Amino acid sequence: MSHRIVCQFSCGAASAVATKLALAEYSDTHDVQIVNAFLANEHEDNRRFAQDCEAWFGQQITVLRDEKYGANVLEVFRRERYMKGRTGAPCTKILKRRLLDNWKQPGDVMVFGYTAEEADRLDDFRERNPHRPVIAPLIERGLGKEDCKAMIQRAGIELPLMYRMGYENANCIGCVKGGEGYFRAIREDFPEQFEALCVIQDDLGEGSYLFRNRTTNTRFSLRSLGDGPARRNEKLPACSFFCEMAEADLAAAQLGRCHS
Repeated sequence: MSHRIVCQFSCGAASAVATKLALAEYSDTHDVQIVNAFLANEHEDNRRFAQDCEAWFGQQITVLRDEKYGANVLEVFRRERYMKGRTGAPCTKILKRRLLDNWKQPGDVMVFGYTAEEADRLDDFRERNPHRPVIAPLIERGLGKEDCKAMIQRAGIELPLMYRMGYENANCIGCVKGGEGYFRAIREDFPEQFEALCVIQDDLGEGSYLFRNRTTNTRFSLRSLGDGPARRNEKLPACSFFCEMAEADLAAAQLGRCHS
C-alpha cells in the first residue's frame, strides 16, 4: 500500500500554498508528490508560474498531459458533444480526473486546496467519503484565498497573469463554469478564445447553451450574450483534480436524492 502525500498543483495561489505547507509538514516523513495537469487552454503565463513555484517548492512537479484530446478543452467539447452537464464539465473529468485515476496509487493521501471560505465543502466531502483520507492545510490554518495570494507575493513570485488582470482564478480562458459577467470580460480581453467557444456552440446547438433568460425561460448562446457589466472577479469553482472529485460526488448524491 502506498502512503504518498499527493498535492495537486493547478497553477493557482491556493493550490501553491497548500502544496508548500504540505511539503513543510510531511516531506521528512512521507513521499510527497506534486502533480499538475497541463491544459492547452490556460494562459501561457501559468507555465511561468509553475516554474517559479517549482523553485519555491524545491521539488519537481510531475506534469500529466492528455494525449487523446491534445489536452484541449475545445476538442473535448467538440468530440463529447456537450460543454456542461448535471455532474459538471467534461473537460475536468476527461483532462484531469481521468489522468489522475491512471496515475494514482492505492493509499494515496490527497491534499485539498480548499480555503477557509470553503470549509463546508470539505465537511461535505468527508461526510460522504469517510474512508478517503484527505488533508486541507489551508483550512487547518484558517487561510483564505487572499491570504494565499499575499503569501505567494511575499515569496517573491508574481501571480499568474489572469489574477493580475483581475480574474478570480487561473482557470482555462473562457471556463464554462463562469457566468454572464465573466464571459463579457472574456469577450473583451480574449476575443479569439471567446469566438472559438461560440463556434463550438454553433455546431452543438441549444443543448450546449450555458445561460438562461429569466424572463422568457429560454436558453441562449454565448454569441447572443448581451451588453452588461464585465465581472473579472466573478467567483468560479476551482478547477483541480480533487475539487472535481468532490463536486462529482456531491452531484451524484444530489441526483440520488432526486430519484429516491
